[in-house]
Amino acid sequence: MKTFRPYQPDQVLLLPPSLRDWLPQDHLAHFVREIVEQLDLSDIYRAYREERGYPPYDPLMMVKILVYAYARGIRSSRKIAAALHEDVAFRVLSGNQQPSFSTIALFRRRHHEALGKLLVQTVRLARKAGLVHLNRVAVDGTKVKAYASKHSAMSYARMKEEEARLQAEIERYLEESRAIDEEEDKTYGERRGDELPAELADRQKRLEAIRRAKAELEEEARQKAQEQESTRRTRRRAKKEPPQPKAKAQRNFTDPESRIMRSADNTFIQGYNAQVAVDVESQIIVASDLTNQAADVGHLVTLVEQVEANTGRVPRQVLADAGYYSERNGEELAKRGIEAFIPPYKVKHTVWRDAPYPRGRIPRNLSARDRMWRKILSKRGRETYKLRHMSVEPVIGQIKWARNLTQFTLRGLAKVRSLWRFDCAVHNLLKIFRAGYQAQA
Repeated sequence: MKTFRPYQPDQVLLLPPSLRDWLPQDHLAHFVREIVEQLDLSDIYRAYREERGYPPYDPLMMVKILVYAYARGIRSSRKIAAALHEDVAFRVLSGNQQPSFSTIALFRRRHHEALGKLLVQTVRLARKAGLVHLNRVAVDGTKVKAYASKHSAMSYARMKEEEARLQAEIERYLEESRAIDEEEDKTYGERRGDELPAELADRQKRLEAIRRAKAELEEEARQKAQEQESTRRTRRRAKKEPPQPKAKAQRNFTDPESRIMRSADNTFIQGYNAQVAVDVESQIIVASDLTNQAADVGHLVTLVEQVEANTGRVPRQVLADAGYYSERNGEELAKRGIEAFIPPYKVKHTVWRDAPYPRGRIPRNLSARDRMWRKILSKRGRETYKLRHMSVEPVIGQIKWARNLTQFTLRGLAKVRSLWRFDCAVHNLLKIFRAGYQAQA
């Protein structure tokens, strides 16, 4: 009869083993533990000035488990809390401590800005590891769902209709209440009579929310009109009526700073526009941004400025798709000595890939747009531009689909931007880990 290795799950150990010994030496958890200890977490520690109350969990431990969780694609605070009980790697990183899901959620919400700033530190670590070259930087963006439903949004035209309807409904209920009060006063005597009826409370709250959103849209329209007016050289007489938002302009009541955007699969989502600039050779994210502006064209210069701020250098070349093209962007890159490879026309890859190579001298009267298109169609241009698809798009795919960033877990532009940068920081740490970099002891 075949014999088996001893199996005694109920055996009591005389001495407790080190938790670290339960994981292989090359496990990601060991790298996270070592690398996070090299990061500057002073911004987080400075937030703990209150000496009273129960001692909080060490921020170093909290950051370790968040980094490892995000690297594993675990974003839910409840799932992270469960893993702290069930997963050996999490227990190694936490020192066998188990903060609750509410504690994890509060830590992430409270320190979102400091977590986002870790991106710059990971860029510097990547430079130290020899992974940042800046010969070529590829830029791309993606739409990510907000922590809000697009069905909780309302257009400005609908707001005006709903405001009038709710106001009329409230006035009707108030009139009915006054009639009831008068009748009860006759029967039961005086009472306070200033309470809102229960059926009126929800309508009042909704009316207040609609009015706030309506006022925000009107303020945005006013500011936009002022900006447009200031850029015009010729003065025009001011209109008698204040500028009005477009009828289709929308505001979401759950996350007012999010916007309805068209995603890559041609569907509309309530979300944000997340941007990255990636070192082509290593897929290290050297800059990132996130806004509620759907168009990509306005993000290019900002990302290039961030690359310089984060690395102290400007890239030699910048690769981006047609959504980033404008003559102004081309001029701004040229001022910085950066060669741009940005198609000026949105065409299918097969069109420009199969088009004939341009021949002869470049005509002197070509526009900036046509000069760029001619460069993209050249042999050198095609070989260079195809690197964009091979570098930045996989990075976005890894963050969104391999690590489950299908929807943000916080609301508000500032918080969501910080979380996006934290995701980018985790991505960089994974690239450093896979490159075999050893953290300093």
